[in-house]
Amino acid sequence: MVRRFFEKKLARPPKPDNHVDMKLGSGWHKRNFLAEVVIPSLFAKRHGARHKPDFPALAPGDLSLTWIGHASFLLQTPEHNILIDPNWAQWLKVIKRIRQPGLEIHDLPAIDLVLVTHAHFDHLDRKTLRAIARDQAIVVPEHVGGLVQNLGFQHVEELRHWHTFRLGDLEVTLTPAKHWGARVLHDSHRGFGGFHIRYRDRTVFHCGDSAFFEGFHEIGERLPVEIALLPIGAYDAPTGRDVHMNPEEAIEAFLALRARTLVPMHFGTFRLGYEPLHEPPERLLKHGATRSILEKIRILEEGHPVIF
Repeated sequence: MVRRFFEKKLARPPKPDNHVDMKLGSGWHKRNFLAEVVIPSLFAKRHGARHKPDFPALAPGDLSLTWIGHASFLLQTPEHNILIDPNWAQWLKVIKRIRQPGLEIHDLPAIDLVLVTHAHFDHLDRKTLRAIARDQAIVVPEHVGGLVQNLGFQHVEELRHWHTFRLGDLEVTLTPAKHWGARVLHDSHRGFGGFHIRYRDRTVFHCGDSAFFEGFHEIGERLPVEIALLPIGAYDAPTGRDVHMNPEEAIEAFLALRARTLVPMHFGTFRLGYEPLHEPPERLLKHGATRSILEKIRILEEGHPVIF
């Protein structure tokens, strides 16, 4: 039995590069996430409105972004409709969605490609993916494909870091991140990352989830980044671990990427940290002014397509 245990353990794939330290941070036990955040959220009224989207006709060279909420976006080119980390869930187990999705799932256009950055419940929602699946391709990091294999997608593509999936003139490259990919406690081998999306001469970078790390410099050196979708919330984590960027770190990542436009995400939808829901964008704008990049920050409203 002991031999079988070690054989099974040795057979597991190793943890991906840049896997965060999973040890609890200093002082994590001094606060009570259940009492301070989860229970009060149960009684909070959901706010935000679903809009009937008016998707624009795109001229050659145009891109359109529609923020759905949290880390979910619809990216449109003149040829493609791409969903990134789609999540219409009203609950993440016991975590309540505080802000409604910006549009109804049935108001989406026909989706050509789905991208999922990692297996965490707020990024990979199987019920949402099952509703979206219409015989198209889905791209995920390695060792995540099994979670989406039976949902109705025509093709499941698993990527390693720096590998690329192509669909016509579209190129999708998985980039490194500093995070972790476990869906449950025992599957820490699952991959994670961000997506660099290139359509002809236009580029969008969706960071996924990440703490700040030097890898942003490498991404900016290897790949051109025009529009950077960067997370700014859940930085005051209940575990005390350094697993997400705060707004100031997101700006440092933006500068390291040498991007032109910063679109913040991963805030205001689910209470995943101790910080108040209103705090992340306020800190982002304040620090953006300090770093003289305020004109490069675009805060989107859920459900409203914006042409870039």
